[in-house]
Amino acid sequence: MCKHPRYIWMVIGPAGCGKSTIAQFLSRKLNLPYIEGDDFHPLQNIVKMANGVPLTDEDRWGWLDTLRNEAVAKLTVGNADGCIVTCSCLKRRYRDVIRVAGAGSEVVVVRFVYLRADEELVLGRVSAREGHYMKAGMVHSQFVALEEPEDDEVDVITVDVSGTRSEGQWSALCKVLQYVDTEEGARFE
Repeated sequence: MCKHPRYIWMVIGPAGCGKSTIAQFLSRKLNLPYIEGDDFHPLQNIVKMANGVPLTDEDRWGWLDTLRNEAVAKLTVGNADGCIVTCSCLKRRYRDVIRVAGAGSEVVVVRFVYLRADEELVLGRVSAREGHYMKAGMVHSQFVALEEPEDDEVDVITVDVSGTRSEGQWSALCKVLQYVDTEEGARFE
């Protein structure tokens, strides 16, 4: 008997690419709970970033585990059909930490929505926003750390977010829905 998958949609990319905006849009349109990854950073991570100090791998491991566990809890304890989570997941090994959520599960399926934008665009967006601890001076470090998803990462959907906010939102939604339709069709062939 085929079980209906419960998707963890990880909206990923560097600071300022539109993760929160697109994730909230997907959450509303797909009627799925939303988890803002920044809300789960420990205080020492926030202080470092607010002071212009890039996070190290060691700073991120516990945060990534927490996000993964929170997402799985939404699906299992909360019994949701899926959830939308924001997380930079700049490196492949970070994405691999999140992928563990679906390992060995017939129900939990992890998929990434990578928001692709160039550094100049992201710098402009971060410079224009107010009240966020991630400042423009940190953008370059995000791109230095970025390992764009490779072709063998078949669980990643890439969305170009160089256009308007609305274009990015609708493009992400269309690609997610296409992905689900294709994947669901393949499960029943």
